[in-house]
Amino acid sequence: MYEFDFSSIPGALPILGAGLLVTLKLTGVAIVVGIVWGTLLALARLSGNRLLGTMAAGYVNLFRAVPLVMVILWFYLIVPTLLKDWAGLGQGTDIRMASALVAFALFESAYYAEIIRAGVRSVPQGQVNAARALGMTYTQTMRLVVLPQALRNMLPLLLTQAIILFQDTSLVYVIGLADFFGAAYKVGDRDGRLVELLLFAGAVYFVLCFGASLLVRRLQKRIAV
Repeated sequence: MYEFDFSSIPGALPILGAGLLVTLKLTGVAIVVGIVWGTLLALARLSGNRLLGTMAAGYVNLFRAVPLVMVILWFYLIVPTLLKDWAGLGQGTDIRMASALVAFALFESAYYAEIIRAGVRSVPQGQVNAARALGMTYTQTMRLVVLPQALRNMLPLLLTQAIILFQDTSLVYVIGLADFFGAAYKVGDRDGRLVELLLFAGAVYFVLCFGASLLVRRLQKRIAV
């Protein structure tokens, strides 16, 4: 029978805390960049411009059809060369972190683009026509009339996607980046207590994600019309 021993966890908390900060950094950057870039992609698809719409649709379909772990590996192999050649980064730069940030931001923007596009379409077309009749440009109509209302409709979905993103950051272990899951795995492997550390990591993920999902449900009830 396997005997559980969780005594190594207290001493590993500083390492696990540092890994959790890496996970939160990846999540935060991917959310901000993903929403900004995803908004531009969604507006391009809704603009009526065939060229912009085709390019945006191709981008979204490409990233949604490829596994995330493959995207992480792609950018891990490509981004270091680009950063060193274009930005002149030194040898001390953590290329793994930079490549992971780029991969998650660009990958998540494809999903945020579809959420935002659905949110924009949820706004009645009559309001868009009224804004254009008042002389507003396409940009003004989106910024002042459509997007503020669409944000209310799509906010729960945006937050839910953020929770999924937080879980997906554990995939950076494939490039050796010490996020929370990677740190737990390395400490468990070092101390010979891999089962205990992975159980602890799973419990932390569950508590954080389940708590966040409860907050999303509560928010959804408060903003529901």
